[in-house]
Amino acid sequence: METTNPFAVLSLIVAPAILTNAASVLTMSTSNRLARAVDRARELSKQLEADSTGPEAPRRMTELSVAEQRALLLLRALRGFYFALGGFASAALISLLGAVLVPFEAPVLVGPLEILGVVAGLAAVAAIVHGCALLLRETRLAVMVLTDRVTRLRARLPPD
Repeated sequence: METTNPFAVLSLIVAPAILTNAASVLTMSTSNRLARAVDRARELSKQLEADSTGPEAPRRMTELSVAEQRALLLLRALRGFYFALGGFASAALISLLGAVLVPFEAPVLVGPLEILGVVAGLAAVAAIVHGCALLLRETRLAVMVLTDRVTRLRARLPPD
């Protein structure tokens, strides 16, 4: 990479910061979503413990199963986002170490560090993409439960 190009230098500095920030934001929002899914599961559990034979029990049990699936998907997504944060931090540290060694003309060390830094960065990006795919699946489950509830409520109401 040409170091006289200011855009190249700027992208080397800004890209890891943006990706680390993205992973942090995804981690925070996913943690919030996990807390909401766990709260919903607790509420459904309490309702089922109070009345496990009533007419609403099968629906509550289905929703509890979906809440469990959602929580597990969100936990897997969180693992991916945490891995991404570690990967970006590792890539930055490895790259910094490689940059420090360049003036000492140690190609035996610099070459492997370059490869290791790129691999760490690519693994972190892959972890973010995987986590986002899991978030999409979790969102689909949440919308499915909402759609089912709306359909059931509409069936109970008289027509307009």
